[in-house]
Amino acid sequence: MKYILALDQGTTSSRAIVFNEEGAAISSAQREIRQIYPKPGWVEHDPMEIFASQRDTAREALERANVGSDEIVAAGITNQRETTILWDRQSGEPLHNAIVWQDRRTAAKCAELREAGVENIIKNKTGLVLDPYFSGTKIAWLLDNIPGARAKAERGELAFGTVDTWLAWNLSQSRLHVTDPSNASRTMLFDIHRGDWDEELLEILRVPRAILPDVLASSGAFGMIAPEILGEPVTIAGIAGDQQAALFGQGCHKSGMGKNTYGTGCFMLMHTGDRAVTSGNGLLTTSCAQMGRSRDARDVEREYALEGSVFVGGAVVQWLRDELRFFKSSAEIESLAASVPDSGGVYLVPAFAGLGAPHWDPYARGAILGLTRGSGREHIARAALESIAFQTADLLDAMQRDAGRKLTELRVDGGATANNLLMQFQADILGVPVLRPRVQETTALGAAYLAGLATNVWKSREEIASHWEIDRKFEPQMKPGTVADMLGRWREAVHRSLRWAEQDE
Repeated sequence: MKYILALDQGTTSSRAIVFNEEGAAISSAQREIRQIYPKPGWVEHDPMEIFASQRDTAREALERANVGSDEIVAAGITNQRETTILWDRQSGEPLHNAIVWQDRRTAAKCAELREAGVENIIKNKTGLVLDPYFSGTKIAWLLDNIPGARAKAERGELAFGTVDTWLAWNLSQSRLHVTDPSNASRTMLFDIHRGDWDEELLEILRVPRAILPDVLASSGAFGMIAPEILGEPVTIAGIAGDQQAALFGQGCHKSGMGKNTYGTGCFMLMHTGDRAVTSGNGLLTTSCAQMGRSRDARDVEREYALEGSVFVGGAVVQWLRDELRFFKSSAEIESLAASVPDSGGVYLVPAFAGLGAPHWDPYARGAILGLTRGSGREHIARAALESIAFQTADLLDAMQRDAGRKLTELRVDGGATANNLLMQFQADILGVPVLRPRVQETTALGAAYLAGLATNVWKSREEIASHWEIDRKFEPQMKPGTVADMLGRWREAVHRSLRWAEQDE
């Protein structure tokens, strides 16, 4: 039996999963990581904790599987995207906490760049909107706010990386400074049409090229995990950002196929083949995980997707658990929400970090509307779950208009898909079947598949796609008129949350 180790470093936890050659998970380990909130709208992680938690879960997963590191054919890395880390090349020490993708501290900088008229240049080259979500303005903030950082960066003494790059650097003990197109495409510095860092974008955002990693095809030999980490050297043979990895793991390899991941945020991607579709409805054009004839990302078979990003999906459940203390375990929300037939007219807009697609408003803030004297915890809990489905419906509406086609089904993955109430409500609101796969951790599975393809554990995408199996299919049951009324009220609630914090800047 051949084994692949998948390292899945997410926003709220680090996971490691050992997969066998049939694509089945035989063991896993997971550890939560701290969320650091220095100021309202700011979100940070400790880079050393990110690495230590990922290293330790890898060791634990191997131990649980009773598999030695010498039996692992390859490792794949998938990661929270856009999160930005800057470190000293010599010492390997980070200069600052990681600035997380949700962080809004560069909203004013984005507004300044918008005023300078560079928004279309960025969109045309990167497929992205000008927003604090992406890495570019985060890098600039670090260079401008850490004493001496800019001078060190220009001398080539610093390294930048998203989380995949940080992990590869540390796992290889400073030998690898690499990323892949799916992660590079989220920095606002990478031309997705040429497959390379772009000098004009670097100049606009004042980022020295010397700090950037090499961009290699998503599937192939990146380098080795040092033997000191797991006991034996292991080849890193796959890297992809979490959402592109999930698209790959779901078997969505052809144009028109789509998936939605329910994690900390919600991310809907529709494969558009070799055509980079420009959105007119607030979505992003992004690079899929890319296969190459060589390792150089400029020589890959380019594939693209339309993407809609919801900043707060499953994180709204964590908020109810940790800040409002509605329950001790996130899994308890399903029974609490199911204890009432509906939300009692309550709508919760979880714009804790602004709103992503299709609104792109960094100044939106969370709101609960429709409260009455009879509203209880159970109504708010149900409204929180429904907010995840409503935000996904907004993404699908924009995506169908951009693609000029209707989605006939939605493949779903991520931790929140275990919630049957949410999945049924999602099917009702979308009006299309929602398909939950047997393996719900398809982000990690996608990273494993990329690594396994590079090392001949699997021979083709067709073989990979044949492993995909349905666990449960949720069919729409709600009357269209009821759906229309609920979506109308939801969109009114969203409208009232927009631009709330604008005067605070």
